[in-house]
Amino acid sequence: MTRLLPYPLLSLALLVMWLLLTGFSPGHLLLAAVVALVVSRAMLALKPEKPSIRFGWGMVKLAMIVLADIIRSNIAVGRIVLFRPPQRRSGFIHLPIEMRSPYGLAVLAVIITATPGTLWLQHDIQRNMILIHVLDLVDEEEWIRLIKHRYERLLMEIFE
Repeated sequence: MTRLLPYPLLSLALLVMWLLLTGFSPGHLLLAAVVALVVSRAMLALKPEKPSIRFGWGMVKLAMIVLADIIRSNIAVGRIVLFRPPQRRSGFIHLPIEMRSPYGLAVLAVIITATPGTLWLQHDIQRNMILIHVLDLVDEEEWIRLIKHRYERLLMEIFE
């Protein structure tokens, strides 16, 4: 089975996503199955490394923090957009990172981009920096401290 489907969860996810986006019909089911098989086989050429994940309290804590931050950020962005406070300004932050795990970095990118008001723009591997855009940039050092202590520390605990 692993020869035909080297990444069965990826294949299943692609098949389900295809059917959810296009609707169910025999033709779409066949096309989704072919795409899932081809993509799963193509992933063999990329040779992704197995992630080293430590399951535990860190994951639960990170999920709760991210959920609370997303809710709080939605409210803050709503206030900024609706009331346009004059002292608010947006800007870019160059954030130094210590994390090296590509999976941890991917999760950090998703967290930052999914939180309203922030956007991951670039990752500089040579300088170990990421570029982030912040809608409400009051104190750059506070943002750096927030991301490093709230997210990066927990992600390193989970992935490294």
